[in-house]
Amino acid sequence: MTLQSEIQPAASDRQASAVQHLSELIRFDTVSRNSNRALIDHMAEYFRGLGARITILPDATGTKANLIAAFGPEGVAGVVWSGHTDVVPADEPEWQSDPFTAEIRDGKLFGRGACDMKGFAACVMAVAPQLAQAPLARPVYLCFSHDEEVGCLGAPAIARHLAALPVPPEFAIIGEPSMMQLVTGQKGKIAMRAHVTGTSGHSSFAPEHVNAVEYASRAIAMIAERGKRYESEGPFDHDFTVPHATMLATMINGGVATNVTPDSCSFTFELRSIAGMDAEADMAELLARIATEVSAEMAAKTAGTGITFERIFSYPPMGEARNTTGFARYARQMPEAWGGKVSYGSEGGIFELIGGIPSVIVGPGSIEQAHKPNEFVALDQLDACIAFLDGIVTELCAAPTETAS
Repeated sequence: MTLQSEIQPAASDRQASAVQHLSELIRFDTVSRNSNRALIDHMAEYFRGLGARITILPDATGTKANLIAAFGPEGVAGVVWSGHTDVVPADEPEWQSDPFTAEIRDGKLFGRGACDMKGFAACVMAVAPQLAQAPLARPVYLCFSHDEEVGCLGAPAIARHLAALPVPPEFAIIGEPSMMQLVTGQKGKIAMRAHVTGTSGHSSFAPEHVNAVEYASRAIAMIAERGKRYESEGPFDHDFTVPHATMLATMINGGVATNVTPDSCSFTFELRSIAGMDAEADMAELLARIATEVSAEMAAKTAGTGITFERIFSYPPMGEARNTTGFARYARQMPEAWGGKVSYGSEGGIFELIGGIPSVIVGPGSIEQAHKPNEFVALDQLDACIAFLDGIVTELCAAPTETAS
């Protein structure tokens, strides 16, 4: 039998491979407003050439797609390696180099997506030739999604596809930047937009009008009040830097002139939740209270006025996976350093909620570098990620084969 250790090239060769793949991935301008199909096709062709079973899941428009590349046997529970292919815009003037051309300086590779999260994808691609040759007893599913940065829009289709397999995966590793520390929880998020409809007229006749900005401010005060209640009443999870849920307004727009009572206003707000709370019920309770205490008063004054709401996006929190069978199978390969739980979002909660797949976050680079000009990933982080993935492959080879019932 071929041993995994016998098919690994030198570490320096694999860093060079990861750098080459990362440089190629960065060249694809996959800002969320753009298509990611060219990058998906590029990765699919690469994995297909290594013998992977390829599944492409396009969105309704056909301009975006998810990729699933599977190695190893079917009919037994495996592991997911997950990353997203979209990046945030790179329009800031502070960039010192072309954000879509990789550049190495002082042991760091710069470019949009270098750490968030094409660095992880490049490490997966560097390890894939060994996956193709290894005597895998369990499968690995390489999953790359679209539109994570604008609400985790692509991941649900992946989770549903995996959940429908005869034997779904039992564990997922989300490669978000964690400095290769183990992260075992994340907050969920519901992002909302409110549309406030009032009536306009000369501001000197303000009592005759329904001031959309003023009524918006009353609703925003209620949102802020709910946020303060989370801060004082919980529920609490002190593994988070902010150990409770948060709710706040984030943007507002309304009015046309200083002497016109505004007839319209819009604002956005968010709820970031922790596992164990009912975020949907909390949001529904808030919206009902605004309808009763604010919208009803507006409509009583002038018919047709009030506040309506639309959901921009939402994703669930990611719960604790360390007490699951899947985690136990790969526990000895997990990083010793524990990164706690994070307030930023990932697709882990979606894999858990929709796919029933417990998830953790482990990935190269620092979240402190994400979404900023001159984004970078340190080359030694790529080395650490490759070594980590090698360890997971070792467990996949050592795992006993089980047949589907």
